[in-house]
Amino acid sequence: MKILYGIQGTGHGHISRARELLPELSKKASVDVILSGYNSSLDPGYSIRFRKPGISLSYDSEGGVSVIDTFRNIHPIQFINDVRSIPLDEYDLIISDYEPISAWSASRGDVPCVALSHQASFLSSHAPRPTQKSLFAEAALQYFAPAKYKIGFHFERYDKFIEPPIIRSEIKELKTNNKHHIIVYLPAYHHEVIRNIFAPFTQVDWHIFSPFCSREIQNKNIWIRPVGHQEFLESFASSQGVICNAGFEMCAESMYLQKKLLAIPIRNQYEQQCNAEALKQLGVLILERLEEHRREVGDWLERGKIIGLDEVADPAKVLQRVLELARTAEVETVKPNMLTTIRTS
Repeated sequence: MKILYGIQGTGHGHISRARELLPELSKKASVDVILSGYNSSLDPGYSIRFRKPGISLSYDSEGGVSVIDTFRNIHPIQFINDVRSIPLDEYDLIISDYEPISAWSASRGDVPCVALSHQASFLSSHAPRPTQKSLFAEAALQYFAPAKYKIGFHFERYDKFIEPPIIRSEIKELKTNNKHHIIVYLPAYHHEVIRNIFAPFTQVDWHIFSPFCSREIQNKNIWIRPVGHQEFLESFASSQGVICNAGFEMCAESMYLQKKLLAIPIRNQYEQQCNAEALKQLGVLILERLEEHRREVGDWLERGKIIGLDEVADPAKVLQRVLELARTAEVETVKPNMLTTIRTS
């Protein structure tokens, strides 16, 4: 059985999930990987057959999506050519973690495609939404990386096809404690903006990890550091709490580690607005604009509560569900040799 696994390269969450799933999937099938997008520096930990520009969000320095820069970086003709360049006849199944080139390639032929992502959870009307729903964003969630079959991930099981979060092994293996610092990971903000906001709060130390920083900068109780893998994990494990955007994986990992959490959804990023609503329902403090809520930050430092996860997903069981979806795909969609291979695997 030959599988094409598509990874969306915007952010670290998609790649982190793939690092957990790919080794298990490779035990069951031959797997090629396509990675598209450009806003992640995390190593997928797996050889990449196809690297494509894809579609990525661009951010300004104050925590919001830059709509102009995002559209400027979209190249429709190249995207169409990249979709057409995938050799579909080589594959029996396509798995897309919100990766559009693999998903749209599958729609050109008779190769079944399974959406396996956090974004797939929003294909359920039961997944939390903000008060003001965006029709454009809802359509984008439907058609950005379309797939007939779906498995979504969310903080809770809002629907029958939604699984709890997959927590990467590195997080599960951390030995945690609570030292005197708060870890801050807000990559859509410049670190100078963040430093000015947190400077008045001297009752704790601040570990700010920034993609705009090339070397460590320390001033009184504030450390600004590059986004280094091991340094980040060590600080994460020993932190009192976490301040981050409302990205799914970072929030899920913070809750798994029993760290008190404050989330600031990226402006104009609808998925994070949805995540923020789900987190708010669970009791997590959500701030719309960090710079306008200094009092709430102070209250959270003194009285913030820890909100944990009820359960996490088992990668092996998730992949078993993927193969079950492939087995039950409509006969006219699935290649005969694929059915034979799956039944004997």
